[in-house]
Amino acid sequence: MKPAKNDKITHPQNIVHSAQSIGRGCFRWCAMATMLWLKAFHIIFVVCWFAGIFYLPRLFVYHAMSEHRETREMLSLMQRKLYRFVTPFAVLAIGLGLALTVFNPAYYWQAPWMWLKLLCVLLLVAYHIQCGRYIRELASGASVRSHVFFRWFNEAPVIALFAIVLLVVLRPLQG
Repeated sequence: MKPAKNDKITHPQNIVHSAQSIGRGCFRWCAMATMLWLKAFHIIFVVCWFAGIFYLPRLFVYHAMSEHRETREMLSLMQRKLYRFVTPFAVLAIGLGLALTVFNPAYYWQAPWMWLKLLCVLLLVAYHIQCGRYIRELASGASVRSHVFFRWFNEAPVIALFAIVLLVVLRPLQG
């Protein structure tokens, strides 16, 4: 017995169409799940990176204020270890952030807010690199910067964090 064309369950064309729909649905679901995992780990690594670049300049303040050689040596060691610890978080946060744009490149790469966010991230990378320079400078005893300078230097990532979060959440300049 041949299935009737209007029989939605058993007609071969309907079965193929249903399988294709299920396949597209699975692909969309897998892509969405992958995007959510990438986004979750992107946020985790951003938080870890920021924790480091919030604390590292605070160690610079203590170093600049210290009058004891042993304390400065201990702070230099702490600075180096923290810098080495948070640098991979920076790389992973940036890498996963860029990977997220693959899911909708036409949207992300034309969005003005995204370009402003990337500018803030680029400035944070420069800040991170400058922290590495200050670590070497403080360890060698060649730093002429005061604790007040480092207190102000410590505020830059706070401003960047505010800017990035507001850009991502509010998406101003959206056409």
